[in-house]
Amino acid sequence: MQSLQSLNRKASSARPCAGSRGLTTRVLATAAPVAPFATPASAPLPLPDGAGEHSGLKHLTEAARARALDKKANKFEKVKVEKCGSRAWNDVFELSSLLKEGKTKWEDLNLDDVDIRLKWAGLFHRGKRTPGKFMMRLKVPNGEMNAAQLRFLGASIAPYGADGCADITTRANIQLRGVTMEDSEAIIKGLWDVGLTSFQSGMDSVRNLTGNPIAGVDPHELVDTRPLLRDMEAMLFNNGKGREEFANLPRKLNICISSTRDDFPHTHINDVGFEAVTKPDGQVVYNVVVGGYFSIKRNIMSIPLGCSVTQDQLLPFTEALLRVFRDHGPRGDRQQTRLMWLVEAVGVEKFRQLLSEYMGGATFGEPVHVHHDQPWERRNLLGVHPQKQAGLNWVGACVPAGRLHAADFDEIAAVAEKYGDGTVRITCEENVIFVNVPDAKVEAMKAEPLFQRFKIHPGVLLSGMVSCTGNQFCGFGLAETKAKAVKVVEALDEQLELSRPVRIHFTGCPNSCGQAQVGDIGLMGAPAKHEGKAVEGYKIFLGGKIGENPSLATEFAQGVPAIESVLVPRLKEILIAEFGAKERVATA
Repeated sequence: MQSLQSLNRKASSARPCAGSRGLTTRVLATAAPVAPFATPASAPLPLPDGAGEHSGLKHLTEAARARALDKKANKFEKVKVEKCGSRAWNDVFELSSLLKEGKTKWEDLNLDDVDIRLKWAGLFHRGKRTPGKFMMRLKVPNGEMNAAQLRFLGASIAPYGADGCADITTRANIQLRGVTMEDSEAIIKGLWDVGLTSFQSGMDSVRNLTGNPIAGVDPHELVDTRPLLRDMEAMLFNNGKGREEFANLPRKLNICISSTRDDFPHTHINDVGFEAVTKPDGQVVYNVVVGGYFSIKRNIMSIPLGCSVTQDQLLPFTEALLRVFRDHGPRGDRQQTRLMWLVEAVGVEKFRQLLSEYMGGATFGEPVHVHHDQPWERRNLLGVHPQKQAGLNWVGACVPAGRLHAADFDEIAAVAEKYGDGTVRITCEENVIFVNVPDAKVEAMKAEPLFQRFKIHPGVLLSGMVSCTGNQFCGFGLAETKAKAVKVVEALDEQLELSRPVRIHFTGCPNSCGQAQVGDIGLMGAPAKHEGKAVEGYKIFLGGKIGENPSLATEFAQGVPAIESVLVPRLKEILIAEFGAKERVATA
């Protein structure tokens, strides 16, 4: 494995690894900026007396400032008023250098900077589980990466040994674990060199932009979501260097574009979802849904905004929406600050009107209703599938629980270059897809050692298993998830036969990063008792549906011990009773 330093030196001169098919690689350090599209905002108001020059009040309207300064504003608003999270884009390099050079010590650092503001730079201090270590969250729009990026990620975590690993997330993103503050400057600048970033991936900003993981090769797509999301990311985040204007939203925003009836990015649980549809005249437009999210106190699906936008309106509409949310969104109770609370407070019609005003009086189309004669079964992306390009295939491989180690990145990169076009896609189901694999190479590719670990045809249950980080690294986790999820699901696959896919989602706490409410079966970390003693446990949810006509799962059981000898039989019972599973017949 190459060192991080050598990869940094080579990155600026590295060519895209997209082969000869005209695919492109983002290089943030040299990309031309994408100009704002919505009606330009007026110049920032003078800061009020007593506010420091770096206060997060800078880009807020008078009304938004009043909400941020109100005595009922949540504690994070107070932190942002004191100093905007965008300062982390400079502070992270200063802190990294000071620690590396021995000019300061951990105990001398500002806790609000370390535990809160650094999240704007993508660094999450895991003081409860791994003191002094950080999780670094990236931005990987549409989940697309090339071989150079993969190798850099592997080299970034390799020095940390057992502490260094990475996870594919339910937003088709990457989180690096074990990162030290001392190394953060080199890693961040190395990310920029290979066309990635960690800035604005946490706290009150827009999270990773998701789309169709097989965009550009999907026979059923209405539009290739990749260039749309790349342009959106460049606009919203200043080509990965951070856009201060959007660093102080009331809360995070999840945005996605869906281009097929499969709805791979789950528009129903995003704050903003654009659903591609075809009008009778053949024009592709986007129905807009808003307000979906999960939290400790509320879980709700998105609702139609009652309009559609053209492709030319996508970027200005998104920018206007961020301005509206920033200027009008609530900043009180942290559990009531997601976008849906604003939409409900002003009403759908008024919200649309605000968007139009912020776009200079733009007119939106009516929502497009498309009738389909036949229902659509959401496709399984694992396995070998023909692309819309004749003679080429995409190959989906299961990454159990989405967990990757340093050597895995190198091996994935090598396979992508040897058999495909040097790029891969990661999915919201925490798996990896290789694209542009010629028919003649498929069988040889399937024989690669990588696929002994990351199976192309895994067990039925393992293929649909999703897991959050759990309490191994996350201080919110009430139960272990990843390792236990793999053991439990593999045991069930060995014992049962199923005639249909069943998706099992594990999440460590009610924040539901593992999206328990969208699984056919969802397990959520919760207290439990076993033989009179308090133990880790789960709530069990049943009935989540994704794709067309989605629905959220409902609670089925509480306090189920997270002990394999208890959990496996309980899930086995549910799979037999509710999903038609049958015991495997033992063979001699």
